[in-house]
Amino acid sequence: MDKFSYLGNSDVNAVEELFVQYQKDPNAVDKTWQDFFKGFEFAKTDYSSSGGAIPENVSKEFKVISLITGYRQRGHLFTKTNPVRQRRTYEPSLALENFGLSDKDLNVVFQAGNEIGIGAAKLKDIIAHLEQTYCQSIGVEYLYMREPKVLKWLQERMEKSRNTPTFSKEEKKVILKKLTQAVVFENYLHTKFVGQKRFSLEGGEAVIPAINALMEHGANLGIEDYVIGMAHRGRLNVLTNIMNKTYKDVFTEFEGRPSEDSLFDGDVKYHMGYSSDQVSDGGKKVHISLTPNPSHLETVAAVVQGIVRAKIDNLHKGENLKACPVILHGDAAVAGQGLVYELIQMSQLDGYKTGGTVHYVINNQVGFTTNFVDARSSTYCTDIAKVVLSPVFHVNGDDVEALCFISRLAMEFRQTFKRDVFVDVLCYRKYGHNEGDEPRFTQPLLYKAIASHPNPKDIYVKKLEAEGSFTAEEAKEVESTFKAELDTNLDEAKKTDKAKITSFLEGNWKGVKMATDKDFDESPKTIIDEKTFLDLAKKTTELPKDKKFFNKIQKVFEDRKAMITNDSYDWAMGELLAYASLMKEGFPVRFSGQDVERGTFSHRHAIVKLEDSEEEYTPLNNIDANVKLSIYNSLLSEYGVLGFEYGYAFAAPNTLTIWEAQFGDFFNGAQIIIDQYLTSAEYKWRRMNGLVLLLPHGYEGQGPEHSSSRMERFLQACADNNMQIVNTTTPAQQFHVIRRQLKRDFRKPLVCFTPKKLLRYPSCVSKLADFTKNNFQEIIDDNVDAKKVTRVAFCSGKVYYDLIERREKEGVNDIAFVRIEQLYPFPKKQIDAILKKYSGAKEFMFVQEEPENMGPWRFVDQNLRSMNLKYVGRPAAASPATGFAKRHAQENEDIMTSIFKKVLVK
Repeated sequence: MDKFSYLGNSDVNAVEELFVQYQKDPNAVDKTWQDFFKGFEFAKTDYSSSGGAIPENVSKEFKVISLITGYRQRGHLFTKTNPVRQRRTYEPSLALENFGLSDKDLNVVFQAGNEIGIGAAKLKDIIAHLEQTYCQSIGVEYLYMREPKVLKWLQERMEKSRNTPTFSKEEKKVILKKLTQAVVFENYLHTKFVGQKRFSLEGGEAVIPAINALMEHGANLGIEDYVIGMAHRGRLNVLTNIMNKTYKDVFTEFEGRPSEDSLFDGDVKYHMGYSSDQVSDGGKKVHISLTPNPSHLETVAAVVQGIVRAKIDNLHKGENLKACPVILHGDAAVAGQGLVYELIQMSQLDGYKTGGTVHYVINNQVGFTTNFVDARSSTYCTDIAKVVLSPVFHVNGDDVEALCFISRLAMEFRQTFKRDVFVDVLCYRKYGHNEGDEPRFTQPLLYKAIASHPNPKDIYVKKLEAEGSFTAEEAKEVESTFKAELDTNLDEAKKTDKAKITSFLEGNWKGVKMATDKDFDESPKTIIDEKTFLDLAKKTTELPKDKKFFNKIQKVFEDRKAMITNDSYDWAMGELLAYASLMKEGFPVRFSGQDVERGTFSHRHAIVKLEDSEEEYTPLNNIDANVKLSIYNSLLSEYGVLGFEYGYAFAAPNTLTIWEAQFGDFFNGAQIIIDQYLTSAEYKWRRMNGLVLLLPHGYEGQGPEHSSSRMERFLQACADNNMQIVNTTTPAQQFHVIRRQLKRDFRKPLVCFTPKKLLRYPSCVSKLADFTKNNFQEIIDDNVDAKKVTRVAFCSGKVYYDLIERREKEGVNDIAFVRIEQLYPFPKKQIDAILKKYSGAKEFMFVQEEPENMGPWRFVDQNLRSMNLKYVGRPAAASPATGFAKRHAQENEDIMTSIFKKVLVK
């Protein structure tokens, strides 16, 4: 059976030839074919006496098997899955003549019935079985999956059950109750809060009992944690009828009540997150989280994956069968947003896999105003699933039992094979994009059909009545009881003054507080004692003697050992010792990005490989057996990976979580994550995050795309102490700022503009005392005679080294260079303290290597406006840097000349 699953209609002759070979000598064909042929009675007859010719009845057996394969392979094209439109027609069809059969064969008994588990059967019964399995309310795409055991698993479950649910009366009662809640809740909002946007689920309400069925079944299969990611459509329904957020709290938000937390800016109600602990019908404890999301579709999916991975790593000790991501997509978004492809490609990678995601597509067959034929080139919006060989179930959204049945099967598949599975819910959107939108402008025929179409609950009630499971009165009682509950909650909401905000400072976040302005007055203690530092330095520089490493790797580690002896630590040592020291204190470190194991500039070598094999060695993982450095080279993605790491940090406040860009300017491939999450999540959704970004930055003549990390964009987004921006200039400073991230009792994103040239620059080194006696310094003063200083130049980053070298060359002693190591929160108090010693200074300037409209200049000038700073740097430009080496050198020289000849650029 497994072998035949790959064959199409045109291969019948090839199978017959194999059968002839099998008849002559069973060992002449592959064992899989031997097993296949043994399963049929006709194979026991010896046809050699007829010259090896296959009788017509045997030939037709193979044609019936080809027909079976046709249904398995293409049955999804001929289903009854669209509730409001006629399906498109596809050729060739599943007509008998396309398989060399005819109506005359319908009453002939074929052993091929064994292939679908019904034994020898008449052709008409085989077809009826296949039609019921593959061409009713459920269509399935799966034959591309290649792995015989997976195909067999699916076929046995679908064909044995005929993809037809047989729920008990009690199970149907649960489905009816959840479907009633979904339909009535939407209708209630529509009548009580007229004109308010809610992005209703109407037309797709059957998804609510489906998700309930998925989660109930998953709980029985070992799931303890669900994390949901979804867009705005249907979110309020999921919040109340899946997450158990009270109807009263939702109604209070509709009443427009302000937040009970005055520091919380808030967001629209259909973007908010929620979490709850629940007990399944089977008595299993389950935690369910709904992740807050922006309007940027699919973005939340990356965050969800990171959250689930953090739960797997930290809460479930690596067991990915205990936590499950559930993503709800729209049909236009799943086909149109490139992030979906990135995440699909990440789904089986060691650094990012989460044991499989259950994807629901709320397929409204329209995106805002765009028809589906204009929204994709592929046949289905879910064709992306084929990239990683995930099965796709297409289900009629009006058939709630079929949807619940498939949801259970999807969960079983996920738990068995640890891979993604897609459920494409063919439904419709009752109103326009929002309730105030007029859809008949763009889809007049579709919305004419929708206007007269009954809702899924009414369809289900009629079905239950027809089969005698429930009476109309029983169904009405379920609805009346629920409406009364909604009325009570609305009355209570009208009496409530403040909208309730759920605290997230529990569980993993216990002991972490929300920051205040005073928390940024000075950095906490980040020094470590000398003995610990030297011990860690020794361990990080040791390679096992019984393993053979590449000569250049051995040289790197020998040079690092020499740093301990010479008391001169470079950037890589400062960075690695920050991680090592945190791990020593019990904090795990997770680090990913493109080429991060070695480092883009070959400085890190956090993982090294043996010379003669692919075996890897991670020196930092010999520090503490219980705490690991988990560092992964990512796929070539910024958007998906940064979203994932943001999600990881979202759920793991006591893990140092880092994402590094290959070059700093590549972060803009993930700009949506930065704008919608990193900079604003705490004030939209009251959710802190301690993610660290390392962005290589510096003007070294490498052209427009490898110079600037666009510092100005981050600084422009700074307000309300929402994140920390640093541009450190010594290994010890980087050591302390990384350690500071977990030594504070609150969490804020940390954006580090890291060097390239300084990684190996002879003067960019730190001594033991810098790590063990000094904490992070937001401002670093110059080491000059303050009495001689008439000019003070502020700067940030690598340009400092250019400046002091030129000062020494010129023999100038009247200028002090003050380094602003932390740009935000802006260290105004520290600057004021330093300036007091330069009482003789007459001129103040800011020097940068970036163009005037980029870099930190305008941000610093805004914060030091009273000083009347003069600008020194490149003139404003459309492109970050020149691509010509000579022009780059001349621009650098112009900056130096303007300072040391005292000719300031106006």
